[in-house]
Amino acid sequence: MMSKNIDWQNLGFGYIQTDKRFVANYKNGEWDNGSLTDDANIVMNECACVLQYAQTCFEGLKAYTTKDGHIVTFRPDLNADRLISSCERLEMPVFPKDKFIDAVTQVVAANADYVPPYGSGATLYLRPYMFGINSVIGVKPADEYQFRLFATPVGPYFKGGVKPLTIKVSDFDRAAPHGTGNIKAGANYAMSLHAIVTAHHEGYDENMYLDPATRTKVEETGGANFLFITKDNKVVTPKSDSILPSITRRSLMVVAKDYLGLEVEEREVLLEEIKDFAECGLCGTAAVISPVGKIVDHGKEICLPSGMNDMGPVTKKLYETLTGIQMGEIEAPHGWIHRIK
Repeated sequence: MMSKNIDWQNLGFGYIQTDKRFVANYKNGEWDNGSLTDDANIVMNECACVLQYAQTCFEGLKAYTTKDGHIVTFRPDLNADRLISSCERLEMPVFPKDKFIDAVTQVVAANADYVPPYGSGATLYLRPYMFGINSVIGVKPADEYQFRLFATPVGPYFKGGVKPLTIKVSDFDRAAPHGTGNIKAGANYAMSLHAIVTAHHEGYDENMYLDPATRTKVEETGGANFLFITKDNKVVTPKSDSILPSITRRSLMVVAKDYLGLEVEEREVLLEEIKDFAECGLCGTAAVISPVGKIVDHGKEICLPSGMNDMGPVTKKLYETLTGIQMGEIEAPHGWIHRIK
């Protein structure tokens, strides 16, 4: 493998166009076989369903170079499952699981030169997505769809080291009860943009969204699940039907229990009990775990004992163990690592 001439150590978290991407089309009730293409552009009618009614969903995962030089992805089967759930909820045709994993394999293999070397801190980010592409003027699902998957090399989410975040309890609602909060619909993220821009203008890194029904329970941020550590080292994550089932968070709960021997619990978490936790983190594909040092509830500061200088000790062990598994430094549970080269 000949690596591209990229300054991997100084790579940011942004889009860099790579050589190949996968495209498949759904028409007349069935998916075609799909293929790799050099063309990064999409051509569609001005009345395409995705442009009129935002009928689109997406996924996100990464490819890594492991310690022994292999190129792998992490639990792509769960991304395939989650895309299926999103498609079903949005009245889109399901993209088959085997086709999804095959598309991941093809795109990573075709762009192997863009996979950052082991130890660089960088990875190859993969973005599978689907959208309704035929013209629709009445409010209804599209009849034709396109599935695409591209890759882009990205640097570590935190440049210059991980610093605990300061977040605010938001006055906005991320998702409605019985809505689409548990799927990766593109519209969910469009709805969060005003809230995150507002938070940034006010000097905060992120929002904490509460349940919209009672506004007493912690749900998630605009793009990550919460993970809390109690003072007796129990790992707790909020439970709600409107929380996106993060693959990173689910993996961290297994790591906590099976690798670190910690007690884990998925349950409703009340806003009023945050003051009693020792550590807090945000879980997602991009950063794995982003530590939280302070939560501000309408002027009332809740400072986590882990502080504002570094990850808490349990959060750090979770981070190091999961990234060790992803990078081939620690033996992975069966089926977690999908080897490509």
